Amino acid sequence: MPIIPDDKDWTWVLSTPCPECGFDAATVTPSTVPGTVLNMLPRWRAVLRREDASIRPDEHTWSPLEYACHVRDVFSLFDQRLNLMLREDDARFANWDQDKAAIDGDYANADPAEVAAQLAAEGKLIANSFAAVHEDDWPRTGVRSNGSTFTVLTFAQYFLHDVVHHLHDVDG
Repeated sequence: MPIIPDDKDWTWVLSTPCPECGFDAATVTPSTVPGTVLNMLPRWRAVLRREDASIRPDEHTWSPLEYACHVRDVFSLFDQRLNLMLREDDARFANWDQDKAAIDGDYANADPAEVAAQLAAEGKLIANSFAAVHEDDWPRTGVRSNGSTFTVLTFAQYFLHDVVHHLHDVDG
């Protein structure tokens, strides 16, 4: 079943609350990310224990398992990017094609128990990375391959929306 690639520019969530999941970026700082991520991990584990975790709700929507694989990879990618921002001035992010990653990583056929363990490990890593960010580093910048520029602060907000939104997608 083909998934229609998501080519929307989601950076608008930095200035407007998300009408779908209710996320409000104005409430997030790098220091609030760790607790939020760690508090979501049990909910992701519960999603992955569901009997329907590998079933797509329709032919154009990822299954909960595929969303969990995506979030696991988002944890890893954003951890790498956060650490790059903290090491380099005006860090440059390589392009990441999430749809290609889903195909290459065979998200649809992953083992839910393995994904749960990996997601928890990656979630703890990114939570620890954000916990180590000092407030004087919040203005540091990184630039995505499409030219979108983030500060560590807006990067934290953008990251957390992705994770909250996808949990909203699957947490029925």
